[in-house]
Amino acid sequence: MKSLLRSATALTTLAMLSSAPAFADVVKIGVLAPLTGATAADGEEFVNGVKLAVKEANANGGVAGHTFEVVVADVIDHSAANVQAAAERLLGTDGVEVIMTGYASLSMFEVELMAEENMPYLASGPSPQFAAIVSEDPEAYNCCWSFTADFKGYETEVTPMIEALSAQGHFDLEDKTVAIISSDNPYSKTISEGMKVAFTEAGWTITTDELVPFGPVSDWRPILAKVRESAPEVIINADYIPSNAALFTNQFRENETDSVVFLQYAPLVPEFLQLTGEKSEGILYNAIGATLNVDAHPRGKEATEKYVAEYGKVPGPYGTGLYEQVSIYFDALETVGDPTDREAIGKAIGAIKRPVVSGMLEFDPKTHVAHVGNDFIPVTFFQIQDGAGVMIGPDAFKSGDFVKPAWME
Repeated sequence: MKSLLRSATALTTLAMLSSAPAFADVVKIGVLAPLTGATAADGEEFVNGVKLAVKEANANGGVAGHTFEVVVADVIDHSAANVQAAAERLLGTDGVEVIMTGYASLSMFEVELMAEENMPYLASGPSPQFAAIVSEDPEAYNCCWSFTADFKGYETEVTPMIEALSAQGHFDLEDKTVAIISSDNPYSKTISEGMKVAFTEAGWTITTDELVPFGPVSDWRPILAKVRESAPEVIINADYIPSNAALFTNQFRENETDSVVFLQYAPLVPEFLQLTGEKSEGILYNAIGATLNVDAHPRGKEATEKYVAEYGKVPGPYGTGLYEQVSIYFDALETVGDPTDREAIGKAIGAIKRPVVSGMLEFDPKTHVAHVGNDFIPVTFFQIQDGAGVMIGPDAFKSGDFVKPAWME
Protein backbone atom coordinates (compact mmCIF):
# COMPACT_ATOMS: atom_id res chain seq x y z
CA MET A 1 0.00 0.00 0.00
CA LYS A 2 2.74 2.42 0.98
CA SER A 3 4.34 2.26 -2.44
CA LEU A 4 1.14 3.80 -3.83
CA LEU A 5 1.18 6.73 -1.46
CA ARG A 6 4.03 8.90 -2.71
CA SER A 7 2.61 11.92 -4.44
CA ALA A 8 1.22 14.77 -2.41
CA THR A 9 1.66 17.48 -5.02
CA ALA A 10 -2.09 18.09 -5.48
CA LEU A 11 -2.66 18.83 -1.83
CA THR A 12 -3.62 22.24 -0.56
CA THR A 13 -1.84 22.97 2.70
CA LEU A 14 -3.29 25.50 5.05
CA ALA A 15 -0.97 26.28 7.94
CA MET A 16 -2.49 28.19 10.81
CA LEU A 17 0.09 28.32 13.55
CA SER A 18 -0.42 30.87 16.28
CA SER A 19 2.26 33.20 17.55
CA ALA A 20 2.42 31.15 20.75
CA PRO A 21 5.75 29.42 21.53
CA ALA A 22 6.48 26.54 19.17
CA PHE A 23 5.71 23.00 20.26
CA ALA A 24 7.86 19.97 19.52
CA ASP A 25 5.70 18.87 16.61
CA VAL A 26 2.82 19.81 14.37
CA VAL A 27 -0.03 17.39 13.69
CA LYS A 28 -1.57 17.56 10.24
CA ILE A 29 -5.33 17.11 9.91
CA GLY A 30 -6.32 15.81 6.50
CA VAL A 31 -9.60 16.83 4.88
CA LEU A 32 -11.29 15.07 1.98
CA ALA A 33 -13.50 17.68 0.31
CA PRO A 34 -15.04 18.49 -3.08
CA LEU A 35 -13.27 21.74 -3.89
CA THR A 36 -14.55 21.71 -7.48
CA GLY A 37 -17.70 20.36 -9.08
CA ALA A 38 -21.39 20.37 -8.20
CA THR A 39 -20.91 20.06 -4.43
CA ALA A 40 -18.06 22.55 -4.02
CA ALA A 41 -20.24 24.71 -1.76
CA ASP A 42 -20.34 21.84 0.72
CA GLY A 43 -16.60 21.31 0.31
CA GLU A 44 -15.93 24.92 1.20
CA GLU A 45 -17.85 24.38 4.43
CA PHE A 46 -15.88 21.22 5.23
CA VAL A 47 -12.64 23.16 5.02
CA ASN A 48 -13.99 26.24 6.81
CA GLY A 49 -15.21 24.17 9.76
CA VAL A 50 -11.87 22.39 10.15
CA LYS A 51 -9.90 25.62 9.77
CA LEU A 52 -12.02 27.32 12.42
CA ALA A 53 -11.43 24.56 14.97
CA VAL A 54 -7.71 24.46 14.24
CA LYS A 55 -7.34 28.23 14.44
CA GLU A 56 -9.12 28.23 17.77
CA ALA A 57 -6.99 25.38 19.18
CA ASN A 58 -3.71 26.90 18.04
CA ALA A 59 -4.67 30.29 19.47
CA ASN A 60 -5.26 28.58 22.82
CA GLY A 61 -1.82 26.95 22.83
CA GLY A 62 -2.62 23.69 21.10
CA VAL A 63 -3.88 20.37 22.45
CA ALA A 64 -1.80 17.95 24.52
CA GLY A 65 1.38 19.76 23.48
CA HIS A 66 0.61 19.84 19.77
CA THR A 67 -0.38 22.48 17.26
CA PHE A 68 -2.06 21.75 13.96
CA GLU A 69 -2.08 22.30 10.22
CA VAL A 70 -4.82 21.49 7.71
CA VAL A 71 -4.10 19.56 4.52
CA VAL A 72 -6.89 19.30 1.93
CA ALA A 73 -7.31 16.85 -0.95
CA ASP A 74 -9.97 17.43 -3.61
CA VAL A 75 -12.40 14.55 -4.25
CA ILE A 76 -13.90 16.58 -7.13
CA ASP A 77 -17.03 14.63 -8.16
CA HIS A 78 -17.01 11.88 -5.47
CA SER A 79 -16.19 9.23 -8.08
CA ALA A 80 -14.31 6.18 -6.83
CA ALA A 81 -11.17 7.08 -8.77
CA ASN A 82 -11.03 10.64 -7.50
CA VAL A 83 -11.83 9.72 -3.91
CA GLN A 84 -9.21 6.98 -3.89
CA ALA A 85 -6.58 9.29 -5.35
CA ALA A 86 -7.36 12.00 -2.79
CA ALA A 87 -7.39 9.53 0.11
CA GLU A 88 -4.07 8.03 -0.95
CA ARG A 89 -2.49 11.48 -1.15
CA LEU A 90 -3.50 12.20 2.43
CA LEU A 91 -2.52 8.76 3.68
CA GLY A 92 0.90 9.22 2.07
CA THR A 93 1.55 12.67 3.51
CA ASP A 94 3.99 12.76 6.42
CA GLY A 95 2.44 14.11 9.60
CA VAL A 96 -1.21 13.45 8.73
CA GLU A 97 -2.58 11.61 11.78
CA VAL A 98 -6.33 12.03 11.31
CA ILE A 99 -8.62 12.57 8.34
CA MET A 100 -11.98 14.36 8.27
CA THR A 101 -14.73 14.66 5.71
CA GLY A 102 -18.33 15.61 5.35
CA TYR A 103 -18.72 13.06 2.58
CA ALA A 104 -16.06 11.76 0.21
CA SER A 105 -17.59 8.84 -1.67
CA LEU A 106 -21.30 8.09 -1.38
CA SER A 107 -20.55 4.38 -0.93
CA MET A 108 -18.04 5.09 1.88
CA PHE A 109 -15.57 2.61 0.35
CA GLU A 110 -12.68 4.77 1.55
CA VAL A 111 -13.30 3.44 5.06
CA GLU A 112 -11.47 0.32 3.87
CA LEU A 113 -8.45 2.43 2.89
CA MET A 114 -8.43 4.11 6.31
CA ALA A 115 -8.63 0.77 8.09
CA GLU A 116 -5.64 -0.57 6.14
CA GLU A 117 -3.53 2.28 7.51
CA ASN A 118 -5.35 2.40 10.89
CA MET A 119 -5.98 6.09 10.17
CA PRO A 120 -8.50 7.80 12.48
CA TYR A 121 -11.36 8.90 10.23
CA LEU A 122 -14.45 10.93 11.08
CA ALA A 123 -17.08 11.29 8.36
CA SER A 124 -20.55 12.70 7.90
CA GLY A 125 -21.38 10.72 4.78
CA PRO A 126 -24.18 8.22 4.18
CA SER A 127 -24.44 6.25 7.42
CA PRO A 128 -26.16 3.14 5.95
CA GLN A 129 -23.19 2.49 3.69
CA PHE A 130 -20.78 3.23 6.53
CA ALA A 131 -22.60 0.85 8.88
CA ALA A 132 -22.70 -1.91 6.27
CA ILE A 133 -18.91 -1.88 6.05
CA VAL A 134 -18.11 -1.58 9.74
CA SER A 135 -20.71 -4.04 11.04
CA GLU A 136 -18.94 -6.89 9.27
CA ASP A 137 -16.11 -6.64 11.83
CA PRO A 138 -16.35 -3.59 14.15
CA GLU A 139 -13.01 -4.29 15.86
CA ALA A 140 -11.25 -4.02 12.49
CA TYR A 141 -12.58 -0.49 12.07
CA ASN A 142 -11.75 1.14 15.41
CA CYS A 143 -10.24 3.89 13.28
CA CYS A 144 -13.48 5.01 11.73
CA TRP A 145 -16.62 6.70 13.08
CA SER A 146 -19.70 8.26 11.50
CA PHE A 147 -20.66 11.64 12.94
CA THR A 148 -23.82 11.40 10.85
CA ALA A 149 -26.40 9.40 12.76
CA ASP A 150 -28.41 6.43 11.52
CA PHE A 151 -30.32 7.45 8.36
CA LYS A 152 -33.39 5.36 9.10
CA GLY A 153 -35.28 8.45 10.19
CA TYR A 154 -34.93 9.89 6.69
CA GLU A 155 -36.92 6.95 5.39
CA THR A 156 -39.57 6.68 8.10
CA GLU A 157 -40.22 10.11 9.61
CA VAL A 158 -41.48 12.15 6.65
CA THR A 159 -44.78 10.27 6.46
CA PRO A 160 -45.85 10.85 10.10
CA MET A 161 -44.64 14.46 9.96
CA ILE A 162 -46.88 15.25 6.98
CA GLU A 163 -49.81 13.38 8.51
CA ALA A 164 -49.32 15.29 11.77
CA LEU A 165 -49.35 18.64 9.97
CA SER A 166 -52.60 17.64 8.28
CA ALA A 167 -54.11 16.55 11.59
CA GLN A 168 -53.22 19.96 13.00
CA GLY A 169 -55.40 21.53 10.29
CA HIS A 170 -52.71 23.02 8.06
CA PHE A 171 -53.94 21.19 4.93
CA ASP A 172 -56.24 18.30 3.99
CA LEU A 173 -55.17 14.82 2.94
CA GLU A 174 -58.17 13.44 1.11
CA ASP A 175 -56.54 10.77 -1.08
CA LYS A 176 -53.08 10.32 0.54
CA THR A 177 -51.23 10.52 -2.78
CA VAL A 178 -47.50 11.15 -3.17
CA ALA A 179 -45.02 11.58 -6.04
CA ILE A 180 -41.48 10.42 -5.26
CA ILE A 181 -38.52 11.45 -7.41
CA SER A 182 -34.91 10.48 -6.78
CA SER A 183 -31.42 10.62 -8.16
CA ASP A 184 -29.65 7.34 -8.89
CA ASN A 185 -26.93 7.47 -6.21
CA PRO A 186 -26.55 5.51 -2.96
CA TYR A 187 -27.63 8.39 -0.71
CA SER A 188 -30.77 9.53 -2.52
CA LYS A 189 -31.87 6.11 -3.71
CA THR A 190 -31.61 4.48 -0.28
CA ILE A 191 -33.72 7.22 1.24
CA SER A 192 -36.34 7.32 -1.51
CA GLU A 193 -36.74 3.53 -1.50
CA GLY A 194 -37.27 3.63 2.25
CA MET A 195 -39.79 6.44 1.87
CA LYS A 196 -41.77 4.37 -0.64
CA VAL A 197 -42.06 1.58 1.90
CA ALA A 198 -43.08 3.96 4.67
CA PHE A 199 -45.75 5.70 2.60
CA THR A 200 -47.14 2.44 1.21
CA GLU A 201 -47.37 0.88 4.67
CA ALA A 202 -49.24 3.97 5.87
CA GLY A 203 -51.86 3.52 3.14
CA TRP A 204 -50.63 6.08 0.63
CA THR A 205 -50.69 5.74 -3.16
CA ILE A 206 -47.50 6.54 -5.06
CA THR A 207 -48.70 8.31 -8.21
CA THR A 208 -45.29 9.05 -9.73
CA ASP A 209 -42.07 7.10 -9.18
CA GLU A 210 -39.09 8.57 -11.08
CA LEU A 211 -35.34 7.89 -10.91
CA VAL A 212 -33.00 10.27 -12.75
CA PRO A 213 -29.31 9.64 -13.51
CA PHE A 214 -26.92 11.02 -10.90
CA GLY A 215 -25.38 14.35 -11.84
CA PRO A 216 -26.55 17.75 -13.08
CA VAL A 217 -30.17 17.93 -14.28
CA SER A 218 -30.86 20.48 -17.01
CA ASP A 219 -34.66 20.31 -17.10
CA TRP A 220 -37.25 18.88 -14.70
CA ARG A 221 -40.25 19.91 -16.80
CA PRO A 222 -40.91 16.47 -18.37
CA ILE A 223 -41.07 14.85 -14.94
CA LEU A 224 -43.10 17.72 -13.50
CA ALA A 225 -45.59 17.29 -16.36
CA LYS A 226 -46.13 13.68 -15.26
CA VAL A 227 -46.51 14.80 -11.67
CA ARG A 228 -49.09 17.44 -12.57
CA GLU A 229 -51.28 14.89 -14.35
CA SER A 230 -52.18 13.29 -11.01
CA ALA A 231 -51.74 16.42 -8.85
CA PRO A 232 -50.58 14.48 -5.77
CA GLU A 233 -51.05 15.88 -2.30
CA VAL A 234 -47.32 15.55 -1.59
CA ILE A 235 -44.31 15.84 -3.93
CA ILE A 236 -40.90 14.57 -2.80
CA ASN A 237 -37.59 15.02 -4.58
CA ALA A 238 -34.63 13.24 -2.96
CA ASP A 239 -31.96 14.66 -5.31
CA TYR A 240 -29.55 16.23 -2.83
CA ILE A 241 -27.53 18.42 -5.25
CA PRO A 242 -28.50 22.04 -4.44
CA SER A 243 -28.50 23.27 -8.04
CA ASN A 244 -30.74 20.37 -9.13
CA ALA A 245 -33.16 20.91 -6.26
CA ALA A 246 -33.23 24.65 -6.93
CA LEU A 247 -34.08 24.11 -10.60
CA PHE A 248 -36.82 21.66 -9.60
CA THR A 249 -38.28 24.25 -7.22
CA ASN A 250 -38.16 27.07 -9.75
CA GLN A 251 -39.79 24.95 -12.46
CA PHE A 252 -42.45 23.64 -10.07
CA ARG A 253 -43.39 27.24 -9.32
CA GLU A 254 -44.00 27.88 -13.04
CA ASN A 255 -47.22 25.87 -12.75
CA GLU A 256 -47.87 24.74 -9.19
CA THR A 257 -50.19 22.01 -7.99
CA ASP A 258 -51.94 22.09 -4.63
CA SER A 259 -49.20 19.93 -3.12
CA VAL A 260 -46.87 19.92 -0.14
CA VAL A 261 -43.32 19.95 -1.56
CA PHE A 262 -40.55 18.20 0.36
CA LEU A 263 -36.88 18.18 -0.69
CA GLN A 264 -34.10 16.01 0.72
CA TYR A 265 -31.14 17.87 2.22
CA ALA A 266 -30.46 20.43 -0.55
CA PRO A 267 -32.20 23.43 1.09
CA LEU A 268 -29.72 23.16 3.97
CA VAL A 269 -27.01 24.44 1.63
CA PRO A 270 -26.99 28.28 1.35
CA GLU A 271 -26.53 27.96 -2.42
CA PHE A 272 -30.08 26.59 -2.72
CA LEU A 273 -31.63 29.74 -1.27
CA GLN A 274 -29.46 31.92 -3.47
CA LEU A 275 -30.69 30.08 -6.58
CA THR A 276 -34.38 30.06 -5.66
CA GLY A 277 -35.01 33.32 -3.81
CA GLU A 278 -38.69 33.84 -3.01
CA LYS A 279 -39.73 30.81 -5.07
CA SER A 280 -38.61 28.42 -2.31
CA GLU A 281 -40.87 29.99 0.32
CA GLY A 282 -42.88 27.18 1.93
CA ILE A 283 -40.60 24.29 0.90
CA LEU A 284 -40.17 21.54 3.51
CA TYR A 285 -37.01 19.57 4.20
CA ASN A 286 -35.36 17.67 7.03
CA ALA A 287 -31.93 16.83 8.35
CA ILE A 288 -30.20 14.28 10.54
CA GLY A 289 -27.27 16.16 11.99
CA ALA A 290 -28.44 19.74 11.49
CA THR A 291 -26.96 22.21 13.92
CA LEU A 292 -29.41 22.95 16.71
CA ASN A 293 -29.00 26.72 16.65
CA VAL A 294 -31.52 27.41 19.40
CA ASP A 295 -31.36 28.60 23.00
CA ALA A 296 -32.33 25.09 24.13
CA HIS A 297 -29.03 23.77 22.75
CA PRO A 298 -26.25 26.24 23.57
CA ARG A 299 -23.43 24.26 21.92
CA GLY A 300 -25.01 24.49 18.48
CA LYS A 301 -25.81 28.15 18.95
CA GLU A 302 -22.26 28.96 20.06
CA ALA A 303 -20.65 27.14 17.13
CA THR A 304 -22.92 28.92 14.67
CA GLU A 305 -22.03 32.30 16.14
CA LYS A 306 -18.30 31.50 15.91
CA TYR A 307 -18.65 30.50 12.26
CA VAL A 308 -20.56 33.66 11.40
CA ALA A 309 -17.97 35.80 13.19
CA GLU A 310 -15.13 34.12 11.26
CA TYR A 311 -16.66 33.88 7.79
CA GLY A 312 -19.45 36.45 7.76
CA LYS A 313 -22.19 34.02 6.74
CA VAL A 314 -24.50 31.48 8.32
CA PRO A 315 -23.20 27.93 7.84
CA GLY A 316 -24.99 24.90 6.55
CA PRO A 317 -24.63 21.70 8.58
CA TYR A 318 -21.11 20.94 7.42
CA GLY A 319 -19.53 24.18 8.57
CA THR A 320 -20.41 23.58 12.19
CA GLY A 321 -20.36 19.79 11.78
CA LEU A 322 -16.72 19.63 10.67
CA TYR A 323 -15.83 22.12 13.40
CA GLU A 324 -17.35 19.66 15.85
CA GLN A 325 -15.65 16.64 14.30
CA VAL A 326 -12.27 18.26 14.89
CA SER A 327 -13.23 19.06 18.47
CA ILE A 328 -14.03 15.37 18.96
CA TYR A 329 -10.57 14.48 17.71
CA PHE A 330 -9.08 17.05 20.09
CA ASP A 331 -10.94 15.42 22.99
CA ALA A 332 -9.51 12.05 21.99
CA LEU A 333 -6.01 13.48 21.64
CA GLU A 334 -6.27 15.12 25.05
CA THR A 335 -7.07 11.68 26.48
CA VAL A 336 -4.36 9.75 24.61
CA GLY A 337 -1.65 12.39 24.33
CA ASP A 338 0.27 10.78 21.47
CA PRO A 339 -1.22 11.57 18.03
CA THR A 340 0.74 8.70 16.44
CA ASP A 341 -0.99 6.11 18.64
CA ARG A 342 -3.74 5.73 16.10
CA GLU A 343 -5.31 2.68 17.69
CA ALA A 344 -5.80 4.51 20.98
CA ILE A 345 -7.02 7.67 19.24
CA GLY A 346 -9.64 5.71 17.30
CA LYS A 347 -10.92 3.96 20.41
CA ALA A 348 -11.01 7.24 22.34
CA ILE A 349 -13.13 8.83 19.61
CA GLY A 350 -15.59 5.95 19.80
CA ALA A 351 -15.89 6.28 23.59
CA ILE A 352 -16.93 9.96 23.50
CA LYS A 353 -20.40 10.71 24.85
CA ARG A 354 -21.28 14.38 25.08
CA PRO A 355 -23.35 17.20 23.62
CA VAL A 356 -22.39 18.19 20.08
CA VAL A 357 -23.77 20.81 17.72
CA SER A 358 -26.44 18.40 16.43
CA GLY A 359 -27.59 16.84 19.71
CA MET A 360 -26.12 14.26 22.09
CA LEU A 361 -23.36 12.13 20.61
CA GLU A 362 -23.03 8.44 21.37
CA PHE A 363 -21.71 5.89 18.88
CA ASP A 364 -23.21 2.46 18.29
CA PRO A 365 -20.35 0.00 18.94
CA LYS A 366 -21.74 -2.42 16.35
CA THR A 367 -21.78 0.05 13.46
CA HIS A 368 -19.67 3.01 14.68
CA VAL A 369 -22.57 5.25 13.62
CA ALA A 370 -23.97 7.92 15.95
CA HIS A 371 -27.31 7.07 17.53
CA VAL A 372 -30.40 8.85 16.17
CA GLY A 373 -33.43 9.96 18.19
CA ASN A 374 -34.70 12.88 20.21
CA ASP A 375 -32.39 11.89 23.10
CA PHE A 376 -29.39 11.62 20.76
CA ILE A 377 -29.19 13.20 17.27
CA PRO A 378 -32.77 14.12 16.32
CA VAL A 379 -34.41 14.14 12.91
CA THR A 380 -35.13 17.83 12.46
CA PHE A 381 -37.72 19.32 10.10
CA PHE A 382 -37.58 22.75 8.48
CA GLN A 383 -39.67 25.04 6.33
CA ILE A 384 -38.31 27.95 4.33
CA GLN A 385 -39.90 31.12 5.62
CA ASP A 386 -38.80 34.68 4.80
CA GLY A 387 -35.71 33.40 3.04
CA ALA A 388 -34.43 31.15 5.80
CA GLY A 389 -34.95 27.65 7.14
CA VAL A 390 -37.16 27.63 10.23
CA MET A 391 -37.00 24.50 12.39
CA ILE A 392 -40.59 23.32 12.87
CA GLY A 393 -39.80 20.08 14.69
CA PRO A 394 -39.17 18.31 16.95
CA ASP A 395 -40.93 20.40 19.57
CA ALA A 396 -37.93 20.47 21.95
CA PHE A 397 -35.82 22.39 19.43
CA LYS A 398 -38.24 24.12 17.08
CA SER A 399 -37.97 27.82 16.41
CA GLY A 400 -41.28 28.28 14.56
CA ASP A 401 -44.45 26.69 13.22
CA PHE A 402 -45.52 25.47 9.79
CA VAL A 403 -46.98 28.13 7.48
CA LYS A 404 -49.20 27.11 4.58
CA PRO A 405 -47.35 27.84 1.29
CA ALA A 406 -48.76 30.59 -0.90
CA TRP A 407 -49.32 28.16 -3.79
CA MET A 408 -51.66 26.10 -1.56
CA GLU A 409 -53.83 29.03 -0.48
